Amino acid sequence: MTDEHTEARPALSRDELAGRLTEVFDVVGPLYRRVHRKVEQTAPIEGLSVGVRAVLDLLRAQGPTTVPQMARAQALSRQFVQRMVNDATRHGLVESVANPAHRRSSLIRLTDEGRAAISAVRARELALLRRVDGDLTMADVDACLRVLGAMHTLFVDVDVDVDVD
Repeated sequence: MTDEHTEARPALSRDELAGRLTEVFDVVGPLYRRVHRKVEQTAPIEGLSVGVRAVLDLLRAQGPTTVPQMARAQALSRQFVQRMVNDATRHGLVESVANPAHRRSSLIRLTDEGRAAISAVRARELALLRRVDGDLTMADVDACLRVLGAMHTLFVDVDVDVDVD
């Protein structure tokens, strides 16, 4: 017995795939902007901008990291990430520490206050995401991640170290 989630389907032609992937962009762009706005609306509880929140979450996941590494990981300019790190530092959420691998590029790490702030934001976000409907399966999420990963790979060579904001 198969359903729409598990039914085997033939691979799409390149033209069909390109057309369907434009539909993904049509959903991802507005979704990103709505999530961005939601974070802006709720982050003041911890005093975080969207950019600072992204820095804190990256540090939570990866541990102490340099600004250039954060910029590459987030596909943002180094200048923008540096401004977000400076803002987070002013609020006591991150601190610079010596980098044994590179004298001129300090490691940025979370402070206890930063760890608490990003933990609170993530807890609130997880509570919100628990409300997603749709009988989604792990296979659905895996497929979504696979498609978005393939699309990301297509654009991996785009130079993001240009400040446009």
